[in-house]
Amino acid sequence: MTKHYTPEKYRARSSIGYLIKRAHGLMMDSLDVAFSRQEFTFMQWVVLMYVRDGIGITATDICRDYRHDQGALTRVIDQLETRGLIERQRSAQDRRVVELHLTAQGRKTIESLIPVVVERLNTALEGFTTAEVSELTRLLVKLVARVEQEANQRDTADRSTS
Repeated sequence: MTKHYTPEKYRARSSIGYLIKRAHGLMMDSLDVAFSRQEFTFMQWVVLMYVRDGIGITATDICRDYRHDQGALTRVIDQLETRGLIERQRSAQDRRVVELHLTAQGRKTIESLIPVVVERLNTALEGFTTAEVSELTRLLVKLVARVEQEANQRDTADRSTS
């Protein structure tokens, strides 16, 4: 196995984790500014996109995947529900589960915000070639898959020892 980092040469500012987190934070700040014109927040965008794209249809799914606080997310969902953008519905398969669904207004809102996101992403990627963006995307997908695989192996090992 190739060792890409060593304790002697490790520096936080050049670590993949730091760079990904920093890029995420900067892009989130940029989108918050752009969304503020529509009286919207980045986290509200995340919830609507997770529901729209089927990434997460419950608050628990979104919290687990996005690593967000359950209480804070409940407040965001309450805001979206009050604005008529999302609705809570009991699952037909398990009445204990509350699913989130976009309303017609929620779909309209998310579609109106996509051009804002696309513009900010294109601005962030200015100076990158199409091939570089494809390669960056490919590498990030590969990294996420590897980290998820390792987490699943760790979880399996933890369950077998308990």
